[in-house]
Amino acid sequence: MKNIFKQLSSVFVLMLMSATVTAQSINIPDTLDGWDQSWVASLNGSQAAYNNWSQGGVSSISGTGSSILTLKYRQGLFSYGFRTNLKYGQSNIKGQGVRKTDDVIELINRFNYMFSEGSNWSGYGNINFRTQFDKGYDYSTEDGVPDVLISDFLAPAYIMEGVGLAFDPGSGLTFEAGLALKQTIVNDDSLKSLYNVAQDKNIRGEGGLTTGINFEKEVFENILYTSSLETFTNFLIPVSETDVKWGNELVGQINSLVSASFQFELRYDNDFSSEVQLKQVLSAGISVNLY
Repeated sequence: MKNIFKQLSSVFVLMLMSATVTAQSINIPDTLDGWDQSWVASLNGSQAAYNNWSQGGVSSISGTGSSILTLKYRQGLFSYGFRTNLKYGQSNIKGQGVRKTDDVIELINRFNYMFSEGSNWSGYGNINFRTQFDKGYDYSTEDGVPDVLISDFLAPAYIMEGVGLAFDPGSGLTFEAGLALKQTIVNDDSLKSLYNVAQDKNIRGEGGLTTGINFEKEVFENILYTSSLETFTNFLIPVSETDVKWGNELVGQINSLVSASFQFELRYDNDFSSEVQLKQVLSAGISVNLY
């Protein structure tokens, strides 16, 4: 576990040196009165072809589609935020076939109530859901060895309900801590042991302590950085097995149609692996504000 914390610390320092961040929480401005909504759809892709090329190379084509719908509401001391984050991408690499490059289904609900007008403290409630669209594999590097299925739709899926206190000092930064319930759903019998779900059940429930640090800021004109660091500690297992999820995204709007983004995500989930999980995606393509 000591090595894991060293890796977490190193990545955290590097990210702080490189940019600024925002969260899986939803930032609702104090000036909002009533409803506000946004819906952004994007399509990113790349293609490369080689024929008798002296430097070598592998022909490939890839594409990723995403849709992010955000609803915000504020009335007096009460606010509510809802977000759906949908992403799916594939790449066709010559000699390796089609492989998945991105796959996210995420729904976030957040309720918030300030204790008094202008207060930095508030009570919050969250109901979040996360899974993926399609089968995911651990691809073998050896010829003749089959790829190993490690995920599918609702295998796993995670539901998290939480309540607690949030502190908002301003500048897009928030801290929160509270109690939470977590359900891990696996509807594929062959994958249950991989996520520590009993063979005679489809759901494993946990109760524990959750904490979060969220940040959102426009670091340069038309460049938004968002990040969230979330932890969940089960009351019945050692603290060293605390779940950690740290998601970051830097999005730049080049013009009204073209955008570029950089995603970095770090996870530690001892049910799946004792090693830190890392994901990095750099993409550019067409981005459209539907409303």
